[in-house]
Amino acid sequence: MYAVVAEGLWRFFSDNPVLRGVSLAVEEGGVYGLIGPNGAGKTTMFRILATLLRPSRGTAKVFGKDVVREASDVRRMIAYLPEEAGVYKNLTGRGFLKMVSRVYGLGSSALEQGVTISGLGEDVDRRMGEYSKGMRRRILLAGCLMVKPRLAILDEPTAGLDVEHSVYVRKIISQYAEQGTTFIVSSHNMLEVDYLCDRIALIHRGSIIAEGKPRELTASHNVQNLEELFVKKMGEAP
Repeated sequence: MYAVVAEGLWRFFSDNPVLRGVSLAVEEGGVYGLIGPNGAGKTTMFRILATLLRPSRGTAKVFGKDVVREASDVRRMIAYLPEEAGVYKNLTGRGFLKMVSRVYGLGSSALEQGVTISGLGEDVDRRMGEYSKGMRRRILLAGCLMVKPRLAILDEPTAGLDVEHSVYVRKIISQYAEQGTTFIVSSHNMLEVDYLCDRIALIHRGSIIAEGKPRELTASHNVQNLEELFVKKMGEAP
């Protein structure tokens, strides 16, 4: 079964098309990367899949549920972590996870699972206003995954993080992908994309310009790595 199927998605802001007929299919399980420069349409695509934005034309389904007509059903199956997600600065990490568990009607076992996912140890009982960016990202990721979504949409999950926190976030994503959670992620770190993603789509100016498995794409375009592929395809794009 496909986790995500998008067909002919367009999104306009005023007269400006940010998505231009995007079609893609994401198989259930594993990690799918949506890769592109700033302003390419990645966040707009993610917000449509998360039911926060309606497409101007076209359709998108998550596990067979239409993101417009069946938005409530979609929301029960997904978790979305925006790139610039903030925290409640006066709440402790544990307090935040407890709030998430209550919103979703989950018990104490889910709360403890969230604490474990965060990997913050005793720091989980500090106020989040005292957290570093990496610690904030880890507690937010824990809040996403503790609810056991079928699809997790992560916009730049390691952007601005140091090596230690980046490695930890990637480890958690890989671990949960192996357990059956489907991920769609964006990243500007091509080494990270190569490490995490089973398949990728390159998006530029609102259009998909390449799609496939990372190794197959680099081989078919006669380049050594994803960075070279990225530069080559951006140069070819109209």
